[in-house]
Amino acid sequence: MHDFLNFRQIHLDFHTSEAIPGIGAEFDPEEYAATLDKARVNSITTFARCHHGCIYYDSKVHPERVHPQLSRKNLLVEQIEACHKRGIKVPIYTTVQWDEYTADRHRDWLMIDENGAEFGTKPFDAGFYRNLDVFHPGYRQFLYDHVKELLETMPVDGIFFDIVQNRPSVAKHWLDAMDNLGFNPENEGERQRFAAKVHDEWALEMTEFIRQTHKDATIFYNSGHVGPRHRTSMAAYSHYELESLPSGGWGYLHFPQAMRYARGLGKDCLGMTGKFHTSWGDFHSFKNPAALQFECFHMLALGAKCSVGDQLHPSGRIDETTYDLIGGVYSEVEKKEAWCRGAIPINEIGLLTPEEFVTQRPAFNAKSDRDQPAVMGAIRMLQELRLQFDILDSDRDFNQYKLLILPDEIPVDDVLAEKLENYLAGGGSIIASYHSGLSHDGANFTSRAWGVNYVGDAPYSPDFIVPGELSNGLPETGHVMYFKGLEVQPESAQVLARVEVPYFNRTWRHFCSHRHTPSKGEIAYPAATKNARVIYFAHPIFAQYQDCAPRWCKQLVSNAIDLLLPEKLVEVTGPSSLLATLNEQPEHNRRVLHLLHYIPERRGQAFDIIEDVIPLHSLKVSVAGEAQSVKLVPSGEELEFQNEGGRVLFTLPKLDGHAMVEIS
Repeated sequence: MHDFLNFRQIHLDFHTSEAIPGIGAEFDPEEYAATLDKARVNSITTFARCHHGCIYYDSKVHPERVHPQLSRKNLLVEQIEACHKRGIKVPIYTTVQWDEYTADRHRDWLMIDENGAEFGTKPFDAGFYRNLDVFHPGYRQFLYDHVKELLETMPVDGIFFDIVQNRPSVAKHWLDAMDNLGFNPENEGERQRFAAKVHDEWALEMTEFIRQTHKDATIFYNSGHVGPRHRTSMAAYSHYELESLPSGGWGYLHFPQAMRYARGLGKDCLGMTGKFHTSWGDFHSFKNPAALQFECFHMLALGAKCSVGDQLHPSGRIDETTYDLIGGVYSEVEKKEAWCRGAIPINEIGLLTPEEFVTQRPAFNAKSDRDQPAVMGAIRMLQELRLQFDILDSDRDFNQYKLLILPDEIPVDDVLAEKLENYLAGGGSIIASYHSGLSHDGANFTSRAWGVNYVGDAPYSPDFIVPGELSNGLPETGHVMYFKGLEVQPESAQVLARVEVPYFNRTWRHFCSHRHTPSKGEIAYPAATKNARVIYFAHPIFAQYQDCAPRWCKQLVSNAIDLLLPEKLVEVTGPSSLLATLNEQPEHNRRVLHLLHYIPERRGQAFDIIEDVIPLHSLKVSVAGEAQSVKLVPSGEELEFQNEGGRVLFTLPKLDGHAMVEIS
């Protein structure tokens, strides 16, 4: 993995209305750079052009777009020069698909939805969210001219292209191109696949253009998520920035979803949260310090550098209170960096993501790619169980993992079936659930390794799992499964748990009580089976956990993991809110265990927040391997430990938010 990004970055929004006077009038280069330096910031993404379509430097190519109220005509250049004097990098921001100035003047450059309307903001709504079309030759040329001017007239550490979304258009030139290339424009999935081709090709061409003069500039194209669809344009990116504001629509599960996948692509990664209480453009708001600590320290724990989003006031005056907040966290990040630089995650489980397969469905819509309940529920479970895992797509090397999990919606074709069977033959194990393992047409299980035959949808829902061989920590009675499962018939598989059925399904003709009919105590079809080293759950157990988090779902999966993976990399006594990740730094011959305890709470109706840090005491820790020394870092406090049975045993006296333990 390349390791060249700075650890302490700011993403400084500056979307500023033409109706506000005195833009940049109070900008003081020395105060600006000194404030960043004091907050231990060492990189700041700064604006050339914003979503209003305004330019913040003295453009000779597009002088009509320079912000009409801009007091300091070369604001961007002054920002760069002031930061460079203090060794602070300044990647340059420009917008791609949202630009109100352009949208108003070039309606022919706008993308058109399937109803024949412009995407985004309606005529009498506030906002600049109409989508511009990089496939239109006029707009594409404008972007090249704009970027060329940046490259030729100022120092360029990097370029951050914002709002590069794989969204299709039904404008005539799109339809003509689809016809010429054999895509069916009447099919939503075909339109989406053509859109991915258009945007991939544009990004690859733009990167090639930049590389002609700037070999080392950082380049990133932001769409608000990084996942399997980025594999086709990897060469366009120098690194990945994972925009993930937990309060801004992403939630606290999104960052681990994106990072546990992106870190396997071989490029440096930057996590991006915000200083805002809600989301972008939330002026004069401040994230709770504990929340910002957790978000940045979680980035470090998963192998990412840190970026915090802010928005500069239209006056150009940097906000001291904001940078007191950020500096309080970044001063801690700076102390921890030595144990994070070049760190490689150590993992035992590979979690396949349904994202890869969503794009293959006829009605695929790009808006759904990061919203996959099965993988989100699996992430939640595995984090709460403190298991070490990566998120994979099907072309990754499975052999580095002791266990693969195929959550709910992983179809298996003949190629993947052969790869999974070879993995099993090499000693690997698999847990699959619901549709995972079925062929793409859903007719039957592609591989005999599952040891079951597909019958059809379960005849009852809800039904009730009796834990059977998976009963550790659970009473031997029916546990409701709210989501409908499948009925399967064992071929060579052992039945681990069975289903009790209700008296009847709830309909208007016959129903019982408020919600669903209870069990009549009759055992029916299998709920979980085991065939050699493959355990299969017939219900969508991971999506069910994401929906309403029944503890018995997590316990059933935990018990299945124990059967296949009895020795875990990390074991810690503590509440399920405690997170643990294990990394290694081979050049230092050490592993670093991150422990985090911050509890997101739904205090308002809109999103989760973190306010209080609740310490934990006397945590007993067991890590696979042996050690010559164990100490807390960066403090250097030595911890007593034992090497016993191939494991390192020690007790952490106190965990106050985040701790890093060096195991040498």
